[in-house]
Amino acid sequence: MSDLKQLLDTEPVVVTAGTDMLATSIEEQGPAVERADWRPPHEGTEPALNVLFSDDRMRDANEIAIGRMLAVRPQLVDVKVARDVFGGMTDRTFLHAGPPLEWERASGPMRGAIIGAMLYEGLADDPDDAATKAARGDIELSPCHHHGAVGPMAGVTSPSMPVAMVTDAAGNGVAYSTLNEGLGKVLRYGAYGPEAIDRLHWMDEVLGPVLSAVLENRGPIDLQSLIAQALQMGDDGHNRNRAVTSLFLREIAGSLIDGADAPLDQRRAVFDFIDGNDHFMLNLVMASGKLGSDAAAGVPASSLVTVMARNGTDFGIRLSGTGDEWFIAPAPPVDGLYLGSFTEEDASPDIGDSTITETVGLGGLAMAAAPAIVGFVGGTAAGAVRRTLAMYEITMAEHPMYQIPMLEFRGTPVGIDAARVVRTEVLPQINTGVAGKVPGTGMVGAGLVEAPIECFVQGINALAATLQ
Repeated sequence: MSDLKQLLDTEPVVVTAGTDMLATSIEEQGPAVERADWRPPHEGTEPALNVLFSDDRMRDANEIAIGRMLAVRPQLVDVKVARDVFGGMTDRTFLHAGPPLEWERASGPMRGAIIGAMLYEGLADDPDDAATKAARGDIELSPCHHHGAVGPMAGVTSPSMPVAMVTDAAGNGVAYSTLNEGLGKVLRYGAYGPEAIDRLHWMDEVLGPVLSAVLENRGPIDLQSLIAQALQMGDDGHNRNRAVTSLFLREIAGSLIDGADAPLDQRRAVFDFIDGNDHFMLNLVMASGKLGSDAAAGVPASSLVTVMARNGTDFGIRLSGTGDEWFIAPAPPVDGLYLGSFTEEDASPDIGDSTITETVGLGGLAMAAAPAIVGFVGGTAAGAVRRTLAMYEITMAEHPMYQIPMLEFRGTPVGIDAARVVRTEVLPQINTGVAGKVPGTGMVGAGLVEAPIECFVQGINALAATLQ
């Protein structure tokens, strides 16, 4: 009787789900209201969601997939030449960011980067000649992700380029990325002027060989440790890499000074280049992410997102449980801050493999660790925290190594679950650079973007089909 009396004497609480108008009306009448954040599933996805969430196979598979992702320990071991590491790469093979693409559908910055790479490789006399040959089919285009690699923005990787080799200290995986050129009029943003091409030649003649000599002298560099430290120093691992680049430079400084077998002037030039390029570590963080996402791939029934990538035309994802299949939607525009006189009219749609950072719990998912990022991509510091908090709703784990001081050292949200994305309609948050839509323009700004839900709808429908 005492329990019943206590229940009767308790002030009533009304629980509402996804109906703010009703909740407000009830509150105005006096009773306390508890609002549950609920919304119906995305239209047309209820049958697939019923299959996935009623089947223990997805839950068990996701535990395996996220465990494999978190077990990876990326380390930089060498810098090699692209043609020497990518099987089947010919003198006319060009890797690119995002899902598969043909020249006819390529965006402006993608075309600019391909043109620049052809000039760099000596396959064309001038930009017009390069465009004509590319349109004629004289070159072969293939996604970086099909070769265990990633490339920022246009991501174009040609045979002569130096690529970083990142391996798993706890396993057998290997991933590759180009080396970062810096900001402005650079190839990855679609620029192909003389300064961009000259820089690429310096990178293959000096930067790559010197870094290879440094690594031979000092041994592998623990990239995960550097990234973890940098998150506690204000980086996010995508658009803010100032701290992790500084930590990397400290790691190699001793060998650059007196250990590497390379001319002194070249070692000094490499030091100055990295010191003046706050984004140098971006490409190495990306290769680290690729290593983790590849380790998690191929687990039947898993809804873990292993790839998010854009080519300036399409935005594509892959899921662990659906293998190599791409799920594609149009690349969205970026809500950005623009440089100089550039505006949104000058901007290309979203582009690049750098969303691999978000795929493994960095970038837009870790913005709470880097409040200063908003000065580069827009938004507010409080908004950066809110974006990270929202990401815990659609991820499978909290990263044990990547921690956020602002959130009492809570691990970053990691392991995007496509089924949860569709069920909640909470979309992965991405911070990104913005390339000019006209070939040759280069960088025009940076900003924020959300992954399109259409990719995830396609993905969970395909995954559910594998379980029926």
